[in-house]
Amino acid sequence: MPSQPILVPILGDQLSRNISSIRGRSKDDTVILMMEVWDEATYVKHHKQKIALIFSAMRHFAAELCDAGWDVEYVKLDDEGNSGSFTGELARAIERRDPRAIHVTEASEWRVQQAIEEWPDKFACAIELLPDDRFICSHSEFNDWAEGRKALTMEHFYREMRRKTGLLMDGDKPEGGDWNYDKDNREPPKGDMNVPPVPKFAPDEITSEVIALVEERFSDHFGNIEEFAWPVTSAEAQKAADAFFAQRIEKFGPYQDAMVHGSDDLYHSMLSTSINCGLLDPLDLCQRAEKAYKDGHAPINSVEGFIRQIIGWREYVRGFYWLFMPGLADANAMEANVPLPEFFWTGETDLRCLADSIRSTHNNAHAHHIQRLMVLGNFCLIAGINPRDVQDWYLAVYADAYEWVELPNVAGMILYADGGKLATKPYAASGNYINKMSDYCRECAYSPSKKSGEGACPFGPLYWHFIDRHRDTLSKNHRISRIYATWDRMGDEKKRDYLDHADNFLDSLTPASKGWAKETN
Repeated sequence: MPSQPILVPILGDQLSRNISSIRGRSKDDTVILMMEVWDEATYVKHHKQKIALIFSAMRHFAAELCDAGWDVEYVKLDDEGNSGSFTGELARAIERRDPRAIHVTEASEWRVQQAIEEWPDKFACAIELLPDDRFICSHSEFNDWAEGRKALTMEHFYREMRRKTGLLMDGDKPEGGDWNYDKDNREPPKGDMNVPPVPKFAPDEITSEVIALVEERFSDHFGNIEEFAWPVTSAEAQKAADAFFAQRIEKFGPYQDAMVHGSDDLYHSMLSTSINCGLLDPLDLCQRAEKAYKDGHAPINSVEGFIRQIIGWREYVRGFYWLFMPGLADANAMEANVPLPEFFWTGETDLRCLADSIRSTHNNAHAHHIQRLMVLGNFCLIAGINPRDVQDWYLAVYADAYEWVELPNVAGMILYADGGKLATKPYAASGNYINKMSDYCRECAYSPSKKSGEGACPFGPLYWHFIDRHRDTLSKNHRISRIYATWDRMGDEKKRDYLDHADNFLDSLTPASKGWAKETN
């Protein structure tokens, strides 16, 4: 190795050989630095499976690079002298290798990017910061799109991404005549759905070593790790993608909002963990989905729904995150201040929908998007749970959660904490929605058809409590204002019954113990 090589730090969500900091580099003149650091494992108390997934995927990726002839310096969490931070490990690597320059791809999270931007003042060698061009839309492109708009409507952004990529386009018009087939994707569960199983990947020697590390060093973290079966290499992730396109994409669209007790995956792709850490290329997946439609293997509503989640929603929330940070992290437009309930960690609640969603979260580090939005998130919204508590919980418990994607979804889509910059209305609902889209209510201790008294589903009173306490704000929203006509037609006794029921339920909640979100070791 020549003296003074280029040093290339690779972060845990940049596990792609096509990452901009590696692409075009010579193996004879490059040292790749990968780091497991305490700061990243503990800035919230991440789910055990999430830590294991990222560390195992990092170790496998490093091994692949070494096998391909790259010079890789890999720092394990328990290595002697590990400083515990990216900046500290970069300083140690500079001392060891004396690089002439550092090439690094921009970070996906605000706090990490702020640390990287301090490197030129800390280190004598040149720092070259490269864009993360795994995304279709650059920061500047999103900012240009957003500039001057009264509303940052995702649908409008999505159409621009369709035109840019050419996905599902017939000339300058959308394939099939419509841009969005969401109306065809709202089927409730029906009988025995006979869902093909999602591929599971048995831990190999590397993953088993990481699992043992997690059990030893993060034993007090949330989650079950015994059933760990996530793909941790690009080859495994491709097998998972193959199974989705061969077996589940056909019915992905119609049933993407459905919820079934004990059925954690249904027809969902389960690919977001692999996309977000770099094992899968999102545009490639969209092109495979389009091909499935053109080859007659999947209907347009399923394919369009899948593509919209990636080039529409995923790209949109990334642009939104960088446009509104750092203020987005502290947004609380609804002045919500109820502490996160303890049952979000224990799962001990008689509300069957919440209990099942938390069970899946605990066991799998996963719950699908409607469980996150319309069960867990809806509860947090109408109960008035503090946004910082909710954000830290979502960031901690889901294996695909990085702040750039988690924070806009929670602060904007779920909690309306940004005051409506992202969502055009709060996604508040009573128990009737959950009853329609799931089988949760059939054997629940509560009934959504019962409006008051013992056995009444708390979602109904909490919904009206939310509507009543935010009247000054929400009655001006054209998408929700007519709800107030319904509220106003109710008699005073019925209103009081709803509000008292909600107050009593909120008073019965046990707050989560202090220190649950942040690592204190």
